[in-house]
Amino acid sequence: MFTLQRIETHTQEIKKSRFHAVCGPVSSEQAARDFIAEQSDLTASHNCWAFRVGQTYRFNDDGEPSGTAGKPILQAIDGQSLDHIAVVVIRWFGGTLLGSGGLIRAYGGTAAICLRAAEKVEVIETVSGTVNCEFSDLALIKARLAGLDVGINTETFTDTGAALTLLIPKNAAQTAAAMILDLSRGRAVLSLDD
Repeated sequence: MFTLQRIETHTQEIKKSRFHAVCGPVSSEQAARDFIAEQSDLTASHNCWAFRVGQTYRFNDDGEPSGTAGKPILQAIDGQSLDHIAVVVIRWFGGTLLGSGGLIRAYGGTAAICLRAAEKVEVIETVSGTVNCEFSDLALIKARLAGLDVGINTETFTDTGAALTLLIPKNAAQTAAAMILDLSRGRAVLSLDD
């Protein structure tokens, strides 16, 4: 799965109506709702949106016929295997009715073009954990953790060493635990948070 590096926009005119899409990365459902509120234009005819954060997704047609705006936007998100994404497509009505098919193509197409243009980054599932190690093991453990793309959130020094809180790629958790155990000759153990 991928998410976006930054906010992206795209505007196009379809039969005198202007469609403006804004897509961006979000970390949670509340962040998605905040993004939608910030990007919506209350002077526009419609502010239709969709978001996906893991298994949670929502969409809204904002007065357009049911299923002609929010759902096609969500399909544009899912069609590009994106996650942690919110998209708002704003429409300023130009006087020409597009019909259901035209609305679906306009909203879904504007969202898809915007998403395709955006720079993407891979979403890596992580787990957090802690490890207490002695000073003699600290430098080597930190160096090897960096090689597994493990992030060190905090490093607290104790009388005999340090306590590290870690952010570990989920697929590297068991490897990291075994490596810490081996490098410290059993003196340091990784405890993964639930």
